[in-house]
Amino acid sequence: MRILIIEDEKKVANALREGLEAEHYDVTIATTGEEGFFLASQGSFDLLLLDLMLPRRDGIDVLVTLRKCGHQTPVLIITAKDAVEDRVIGLDQGADDYLTKPFAFSELLARIRALLRRGRMDQILKLRHEDLEIDLVTHKVARGAQSLDLTAKEFDLLEYLLRHSGSVVSREMLARDVWHATARATPLDNVIDVTIARLRRKIDEPHERKLLHTVRGVGFLLSGRQG
Repeated sequence: MRILIIEDEKKVANALREGLEAEHYDVTIATTGEEGFFLASQGSFDLLLLDLMLPRRDGIDVLVTLRKCGHQTPVLIITAKDAVEDRVIGLDQGADDYLTKPFAFSELLARIRALLRRGRMDQILKLRHEDLEIDLVTHKVARGAQSLDLTAKEFDLLEYLLRHSGSVVSREMLARDVWHATARATPLDNVIDVTIARLRRKIDEPHERKLLHTVRGVGFLLSGRQG
């Protein structure tokens, strides 16, 4: 499960990440509202932990804009603003839960579990593009009637490409969202290219219709287009 923490207090954010990673969650941190909005709108997160008092873009604005754009990822507001009217505003603007600081970490975990259980009721368990399909629960991958054997990283990469099918995915996006790198570097570009090549062989080599394309100088595209 992937959690995005949007919190400008670095000590708080790092403490939350340490605790959540110990519970086997995959955690990403954004320290400004603008960065948080960008990551939330581009990445595939299962839950957002959102502070309200953020630099460059406040939490309510991030929340409202995400909802207007159609993003339905569960949002748990974590904030020092404990007035009843603040809670009402947060929940009315699209938050799924509201927790005031300071809070017990055990309570945070309980609320996260509840939101993730609720979110799973509507969660898409399979992703498909043309005759290519992956099962997010069993991690089975198939193209047509043929089962494909992917490594864990190849599966993560294919999942990301399927979630962005029809759109070009840059190396910067893959470095950030699949490899979780804080900075893009040439060695990582090489790793990305090698992994893309292995994945392409597995999903495309036996088939006349190719699905995974390289857009020179831009990135990669999962599409049924020819050429």
